[in-house]
Amino acid sequence: MIIDLPNTTTKLIETSLARVRESHSLATGRVLTLLVAVDEDSELLDDTLSTLRDASFEHPARVLVLVSGDPAKESRLDAQVMVASNAGASEVVVMHLRGELTQHLGAVVTPLLLPDTPVVSYWPGAAPKRPAEEQLGRIAQRRITNIRGASRDGSLAELAAGYTPGDSDMLWSQITPWRGILASALDRFPEHTITGAEVAGAPGDPSVDLAAGWLADSLDVEVTRCDEHISGFPIAHTIIHTDGGDVEVVAEGEYTVRISVPDMADSRVAMGERTDAECLAEELRHLGPDAIYGNALNGLGKVRHA
Repeated sequence: MIIDLPNTTTKLIETSLARVRESHSLATGRVLTLLVAVDEDSELLDDTLSTLRDASFEHPARVLVLVSGDPAKESRLDAQVMVASNAGASEVVVMHLRGELTQHLGAVVTPLLLPDTPVVSYWPGAAPKRPAEEQLGRIAQRRITNIRGASRDGSLAELAAGYTPGDSDMLWSQITPWRGILASALDRFPEHTITGAEVAGAPGDPSVDLAAGWLADSLDVEVTRCDEHISGFPIAHTIIHTDGGDVEVVAEGEYTVRISVPDMADSRVAMGERTDAECLAEELRHLGPDAIYGNALNGLGKVRHA
């Protein structure tokens, strides 16, 4: 169900939400408020709504999508309220802002925040260099960016420079399966000293760089980042050098990785590139600061590029 509210106010939006919940007997409790910022000239809106809908089945939420238009125009707020099949397990409000309203996003969303629930801010495209210092970031206890979906040329260096506990990027959840597989491979070969590591993957892909930073910080050894073209999952080849031989995790095609451990037969497990909905759902599972992600950003400075 979609309700159009042209030239409206936040009070009328809240009234509309209350009526919809009553008339449709929406019994599902919402566990958080998710604030989503998108530029009007971005092509991300439809994809973002699809991602939010898919992620909502694990995390029912009140989702407030702010689409910022021309700040020079007369102030105006047009909204759409989406519930039921159009919003998954959430209630979604898409607000198109013009004029001075685009400079006061915090004031726009404050009357619509759910009481006594966590607030998360999400930038699916272009994100501020310091999310915690932006209006939506100051409201939220968790701030999620998506550097791979950014329309501007974002970088891991910017994420690291602007990092505040509570920040995270979808890159981090994108490589979660790989991190789990690599940790499992190392568990098969304990009691050996790790002397170095190599990570090879798609040239310029920041998720490969972040993976290298994580290894450099967690293993406290020199990590070399190499380029290797691959389709599907961005990390093509990982080698952990130890005093007893090399542990390797190698992508074979788009959906399988091979695990090689000294003195053991090779094994293969399924692993593919995750969707944005899967990554967002994972990010929303923990609402406290992710110290390991912050450490991985710090580890970027220890990575040697081949």
